[in-house]
Amino acid sequence: MRTRWPWISMVISLVLTFSPIGRDIIESAFFAGERLSRDIWRPIALVIIAVMAAVILAEWLIRTYILNRRARGATTA
Repeated sequence: MRTRWPWISMVISLVLTFSPIGRDIIESAFFAGERLSRDIWRPIALVIIAVMAAVILAEWLIRTYILNRRARGATTA
């Protein structure tokens, strides 16, 4: 691991977003012609987006912690 960027979570999020199911959810939540469909799918889509953002943040924090720990070096007690 050489970088702090959470590329694994970002790639998974992009693949899920651009998959047929992900595109259908985004279209139903934000671009549907019927208000009922938008009202049903928008909270679901926003929760999914928030979960993906939280996973990306968690991966970034874990990577930062590991890199900082490696930079300090191993100490023996």
